[in-house]
Amino acid sequence: MVARIVDLEYIVTGSEMEALILECNMIKKYRPKYNISLRDDKSFPYVKVTLNETYPLIYVTRKVLKDGAKYFGPYTNAGAVHETIRLLRKLFPLRSCRKLDADRPCLQYHIKRCLAPCSGKVDGAVYGEMIKLVCLLLEGRSDAVVKDLRRRMETAAASLNFEQAAQLRDQLAAVETVMMKQNIVTGAGDQDAIGLARSLDGTCAQVFFIRSGKLVGRDHFMLAGGEDESDDEVLAAFIKQYYSKAAFVPREVLLPLEIPERELLTEWLTSLKGGRVSVESPRRGSKKDLVSMAAGNAQIVLDELAARRKDDVERSGDASEDLAVYLEMAAPPQRIECFDISHIQGAETVASMVVFEDGLPKKSDYRRYKLLTVEGKPDDFSSMQEVVGRRYRDLSGPLPELIVIDGGKGQLSAALEIIRGLGLTEVPVVGLAKEFEHIFREGNSEPLILPRDSQALYLMQRIRDEAHRFALLYHRKLRTKRNLVSVLDHVSGIGAKRRKALWDHFGSLGKIKAASAEELAAAPGMTRAAAEAVWRFFRQRQEEQL
Repeated sequence: MVARIVDLEYIVTGSEMEALILECNMIKKYRPKYNISLRDDKSFPYVKVTLNETYPLIYVTRKVLKDGAKYFGPYTNAGAVHETIRLLRKLFPLRSCRKLDADRPCLQYHIKRCLAPCSGKVDGAVYGEMIKLVCLLLEGRSDAVVKDLRRRMETAAASLNFEQAAQLRDQLAAVETVMMKQNIVTGAGDQDAIGLARSLDGTCAQVFFIRSGKLVGRDHFMLAGGEDESDDEVLAAFIKQYYSKAAFVPREVLLPLEIPERELLTEWLTSLKGGRVSVESPRRGSKKDLVSMAAGNAQIVLDELAARRKDDVERSGDASEDLAVYLEMAAPPQRIECFDISHIQGAETVASMVVFEDGLPKKSDYRRYKLLTVEGKPDDFSSMQEVVGRRYRDLSGPLPELIVIDGGKGQLSAALEIIRGLGLTEVPVVGLAKEFEHIFREGNSEPLILPRDSQALYLMQRIRDEAHRFALLYHRKLRTKRNLVSVLDHVSGIGAKRRKALWDHFGSLGKIKAASAEELAAAPGMTRAAAEAVWRFFRQRQEEQL
């Protein structure tokens, strides 16, 4: 690492706490190569409750913002979070519409699935009481929800309001059914039990969520960059990165081993929660059993990962050998490179090159190209010639044993003209037609049709689909950026820097359109006046379209 240092810069802080917070922020911002990296948590979904509104809305989001709303999660399974939303809508008549200015309630109100706050059919205080129960249920505090529902049911029955009492009775029965599916693991309290497992396949941290004594969920996280670090250093790095983004900090964090920064992390977590947090590594009892169970589950994740990799290698090896037989190659191709073109009527023409080694994708060698010679006119042949020319111009780096062109005879002929002209004469080049997945070979007018159940065909499909996905992803990114620039060019006070800041903060034009003025102002570099200008601009466009 020292040999790779180009510059050295340091910041003096006033305390260890400030240094810890600064370290977390720097790692998130710069993602340094030699720091342990929690890579796989950014896309996890959360359940968002917009408590900053009079009639809060509940929906799934993948961004946690400081906007006054309450977030629950993260959830590792997107299906599970949507199932949670569906369950909440069955239990409680929550609003699902985004606007609150309807002239009359929709069908959801008439089938008693919504209280119609959009039409003023419910008081804000009444709706707020329901939202409190929803939040308690999401926190795992089912006992409090049951107690409140039973009290309200008895009050409604005593007041002879039997219809309302029956609705509360049904809600109570549904919540009690949910409670029966949860496992009691401790007496009481909110805890996170963290387990750690390491192997040649990687490092996995498993977190068990215990809320009010119930195991309500778990997450596992794969860590990168800690191969040369000790277990306590890896665990400390994980805790810093995980809780810097966590929507909820429990009162107790249980660890599988002692870490040197325990007191400092305790102080930091206490400041995040706004209340006392205990960090301990139990040696016996039920807490020790929880941590051991989390560690065991983390090891199971690594074992399953190793089994999948072994299976992929075996199947990929068979597929490469199978493909070599069909293509009449002397040996199975160890490295395969595949090219694909993506555009819409010639606009934002891009190309992708994906690499498979030993039948498995090698994403570090993927390349994407923004094509220059064909912009504005759809010409797949010239596009393919440009991209293969740029790839094989100097014949540097590892060369493939097989080149796959996504397309039929025309694309293959165009690519061969450049590839052979650059001196790459020994490498087989084939074209894979999209419609029937026929393989076209050099010097052979008849296509090669692989058996539908062959591993060779499966491998070719995977390579082609991966090239198509990678090209399409880049094309969409460029198109979205172009649309964003063209739209925001008409907003006063928005220049190139603020355009980029909005894009980096929200990620898409749709999210910028849907954001409130407060959310727009929260983006780096944005002022209140600029945010209001953007907000007014999109609202005026919506009115004009209506």
